[in-house]
Amino acid sequence: MSMKRKVEVFSAGCPTFTDVVSLVQGLACPSCEVDVLDMRDVAVAKQAKALGVRSVPAVAINGQLAGCCAGRGIDEASLRAAGLGQP
Repeated sequence: MSMKRKVEVFSAGCPTFTDVVSLVQGLACPSCEVDVLDMRDVAVAKQAKALGVRSVPAVAINGQLAGCCAGRGIDEASLRAAGLGQP
């Protein structure tokens, strides 16, 4: 018997995330339980922060942020390099 996999898709609840949700659901096997979670819910946002989610959409599998979703997000150095804060 195969082990169940818990797959969580963190989104902001807008229509642009439907492609990601469709991809995850299309790749999911019968032993995958896919939940789409809305970051506008405070409890979901806290859970996402604890997992290290820095931008959405993001996917966690069995409580671990997927490698494709790690290390992204806004950082000060990149914003300054793009010209933010400069006249």
